[in-house]
Amino acid sequence: MAAVELEWIPETLYNTAISAVVDNYSRSRRDIRSLPENIQFDVYYKLYQQGRLCQLGGEFCELEVFAKVLRASDKRHLLHHCFQALMDHGVKVASVLANSFSRRCSYIAESDAHVKEKAVQFGFVLGGFLSDAGWYGDAEKVFLSCLQLCTLHSEVLHCFRAVECCVRLLHVRNGNCKYHLGEETFKLAQSYMDKLAKHGHLANKAALYGELCALLFAKSHYDEAYRWCIEAMKEISPGLPVKVVVDVLRQASKACVVKREFRKAEQLIKHAVFLAREHFGHKHPKYSDTLLDYGFYLLNVDNICQSVAIYQTALDIRQSVFGGKNIHVATAHEDLAYSSYVHQYSSGKFDNALFHAERAIDIITHILPEDHLLLASSKRVKALILEEIAIDCHNKETEERLLQEAHDLHLSSLQLAKKAFGEFNVQTAKHYGNLGRLYQSMRKFKEAEEMHIKAIQIKEQLLGHEDYEVALSVGHLASLYNYDMNQYEDAERLYLRSIAIGKKLFGEGYSGLEYDYRGLIKLYNSVGNYEKVFEYHNVLSNWNRLRDRQFAVADALEDVNTTPQQTQEVVQAFLLAQSLGPIRPCLG
Repeated sequence: MAAVELEWIPETLYNTAISAVVDNYSRSRRDIRSLPENIQFDVYYKLYQQGRLCQLGGEFCELEVFAKVLRASDKRHLLHHCFQALMDHGVKVASVLANSFSRRCSYIAESDAHVKEKAVQFGFVLGGFLSDAGWYGDAEKVFLSCLQLCTLHSEVLHCFRAVECCVRLLHVRNGNCKYHLGEETFKLAQSYMDKLAKHGHLANKAALYGELCALLFAKSHYDEAYRWCIEAMKEISPGLPVKVVVDVLRQASKACVVKREFRKAEQLIKHAVFLAREHFGHKHPKYSDTLLDYGFYLLNVDNICQSVAIYQTALDIRQSVFGGKNIHVATAHEDLAYSSYVHQYSSGKFDNALFHAERAIDIITHILPEDHLLLASSKRVKALILEEIAIDCHNKETEERLLQEAHDLHLSSLQLAKKAFGEFNVQTAKHYGNLGRLYQSMRKFKEAEEMHIKAIQIKEQLLGHEDYEVALSVGHLASLYNYDMNQYEDAERLYLRSIAIGKKLFGEGYSGLEYDYRGLIKLYNSVGNYEKVFEYHNVLSNWNRLRDRQFAVADALEDVNTTPQQTQEVVQAFLLAQSLGPIRPCLG
């Protein structure tokens, strides 16, 4: 999908003048470069509008030209349109600029400190743009060149710059799933902070700790992620850039979600959404970042319908800003695919979910290597959808083909996860559980049992015995024993355990309870315990009434900080709650 064009802002006379310059582009090219940056950018945007991408690419691939274009900061969204169009057209402008900057840094290695400082400052702007645009590998190259310049001097200023560079480098390595290198980057940042401390200088650590929280969250090290999010929250202070505050709140909210600290998570993510909307606007990528994390919260508190709506809004924003084959658009497609799959699970209408899952995979495979870790979750989502479509299919050949495709996708996802995280990890356990469900659909019951037991064992050791993820796998094993292996006593015990965990975490109206209740009704019918059949029919009826009353809010964004608190009030409330109520410890 092409990037959505924003309204052409300049007045008619001015627009006419820009068009005249573009019409004579070949003769005016040198003169165009001497224009003020805003006017120069408008000429380039007109080239983009007219589809003259080869000429635009020739301009943007020159570092000096792009440096000037970047100074037109109020036109950043329009620049993303142009840039993505060039990348889609096959002009590798991101790598050309990164390589040019790297060469420039090597040329000035022996220059005066102020020359290097100027280069580092530009590198932060260039690398920041490439990072915001999703071209993490090229942004990483830029930040590494900046870091190299910083290490050539030992002055306090260069230590501060090195810390800032490490934070940016950690961010792009997280985004590109380079977690081992990310850990090394964090340690390097700490060493520079130690040097500053020895000279009596303190650097704010909020952004660094927030990025470490993101890294640990991605690796499913949830206890550590939660601990570091608390440290990041302690570092939030007046005067900190809004972007840093928003990102710390987002990461802290996600860490709270996986620790099932839902009240804290809600307060943090709603304030992040409010801040991003008020400061950046409702069409800005940073606002879409907060919406994706708000959708994550809503999905995890079982407000599935609203999570779908929020994910759709986030995708719309990202498509309007980036369009094309962009990694930010791909991740939004994937999130929407999974929430749509969960939302439509009982209806069996998976066309929309499948569309978004396939779109995510198409984009990722177009711009990243075929063994990139980002593919693991997208393939997993598509496999889950294909399995459900296959189960409802009345054609035996089609069913077998879809199940085999789902099997191949699950195995590929499992291998990617094991390669990145190892055997003993929540992500790996999820893939084992998914394979267990698939094997049940393929009528390979012993293999299914083996996968489910393996998933439960890993999750219990990492998350404790009463976590949502454990309940999910326990319920799946109960289903296998009940519907296919006639192990009714084991199935009953597991169903009751799954129900207890679900009700404790989410309450009596939790959506997942439906499948456990229906399973118990079938189980008690099979063993002839009709008193229990009647009991659980009543329980299921009460559950349906609860679901009808639950989540009556028409729009999840309507109640986002209608009476907003100050950021410091939100931070202090979080830290106070933390000091008063320690979290439930997890095993592992």
